[in-house]
Amino acid sequence: MPDIKALLAKAKPREGSTTILLDGQVAGEIERLEAELLQVSEDWQPSDLTEQHPGRKISERIAKLRKQAKASEAVFRFRYIGDEAYSSLMAAHPSKDPAEGFDSVSFPRALIAASCVDPAMSEDDVKELFEVVTQGQIKALFDTAWDVHNSSGLVPFSLAASALLAALDGGEK
Repeated sequence: MPDIKALLAKAKPREGSTTILLDGQVAGEIERLEAELLQVSEDWQPSDLTEQHPGRKISERIAKLRKQAKASEAVFRFRYIGDEAYSSLMAAHPSKDPAEGFDSVSFPRALIAASCVDPAMSEDDVKELFEVVTQGQIKALFDTAWDVHNSSGLVPFSLAASALLAALDGGEK
């Protein structure tokens, strides 16, 4: 039977990450162009065989913007801060509603600031970030920080990796 000290020596805090697109303008422009491409594709009828589809230029612009968008992505990496620090953080951000465990505005900011290790951020940095990213991105950041602190500790299952390995193994037989 393993000794607790040996088990503790193997233990490492849970980590997780999420990727956020920082250039919201390019994301909006891609969405606008995709709608334009859909409209052009539905309406276009060539007047002769030499006429080039107008969607080509739009598609090329979208491809260029996707590269720009990819370059503006940032990975935010979170690490479990420990039971005492986490409990203290929750206690420092109580909800005014007794049915909720924490303040829904201040606690997410504090948890993200306390547990994001790359890039390291203060609560003021998080507040500033929240002014330029979407509510969906804020939720993704908080969900990742929350999961790092509240997940079960089981090894995450990757359906995509399992399916790929099954397909590759099946093709080699």
